[in-house]
Amino acid sequence: MTNLTTTPLGTTGMDITRLGFGSWAVSGAGWTFSWGATDDTESITAIRHALDAGVNWIDTAAVYGLGHSEELVGKAIADLPEADRPYIFTKVGLVWDPANRSAAPRRIMKPASVRREIEDSLRRLRVDHIDLYQVHYPDTGESLEYAGGGFGAVSPNATPLQEYWQVMADLKAEGKVRAIGLSNHTPDLLEAAEQIAHVDVIQPPFSAINRSAAAEIAWAHAHGTGVIVYSPLQSGLLTGAFSAERVAGLPAEDWRTAHHDFTTGLTANLRLAEALRPIAARHDATVAEVAIAWVLAWPGITGAIVGARKTAQVDGWIGADSVVLTPDDLAEIATAITASGAGTGPARS
Repeated sequence: MTNLTTTPLGTTGMDITRLGFGSWAVSGAGWTFSWGATDDTESITAIRHALDAGVNWIDTAAVYGLGHSEELVGKAIADLPEADRPYIFTKVGLVWDPANRSAAPRRIMKPASVRREIEDSLRRLRVDHIDLYQVHYPDTGESLEYAGGGFGAVSPNATPLQEYWQVMADLKAEGKVRAIGLSNHTPDLLEAAEQIAHVDVIQPPFSAINRSAAAEIAWAHAHGTGVIVYSPLQSGLLTGAFSAERVAGLPAEDWRTAHHDFTTGLTANLRLAEALRPIAARHDATVAEVAIAWVLAWPGITGAIVGARKTAQVDGWIGADSVVLTPDDLAEIATAITASGAGTGPARS
């Protein structure tokens, strides 16, 4: 077992390791935002390997694999003693058509839909409550077109934030969830939600490539809100294992093949990953561990969600918690970010 640092997750009463297991990548093929085919046995082994290494929380979502990821998480933790069970975090609000698995999920947060979703998630996860229940995206009433670089238009049928956040607060009051959070919500939406019920946690994307959520993280820091960020390795680009040739060889069903980070932005992103190698060497760490350590050093960030499909991938990032970047390291990374032209957002906190 690795001696991972724990820290309070906002005011939730939960102390979490600074690294959490993300289960999007183990969700399997056959849906819009798949990473390609996976082996369920191998995926469960990877989850348990992360837990054995000391990770004490798993982040998933109903939409990952259209329910399949939650089912895998449920299987992975089913026979664990209560004292050894990790915290389970999942998300709500992306609804799919069972008759058309290839269609993009729709962003729906109508109260009745939310209540249907939580019962389905509880069943798939095999738990009696969810530790952190998060709204995946603001409700637009339309489809989620992530791979195309946008998040869809707002329909007149969209549920107002005030209405869906109240339902989330009700679920917390009823004991179905321990804490509630908002993923991919802007500071103005976070502020509106805070007027109804405390935003326990936010979950924005954040990495050395995608630094666009700095304002959301600052908002959370000022409001006692926990911050768990996703994609700290920018979907694998900051692991040091990617090249243009590897990207060209990704299977057609892998959502990354259509994303700008792996197309028009690829050269700059790989340039930044390469710049992390000498820093990793100085710390006797992997490029992935340095990339995650950079995220964890950002003020206000509680923890980072890191995915894996194999145990070796877990081993490639589990040491990030022990990497302490110096001011000189951070200055070097900031210079590399600027020089590479990778991503958007401030290069330093």
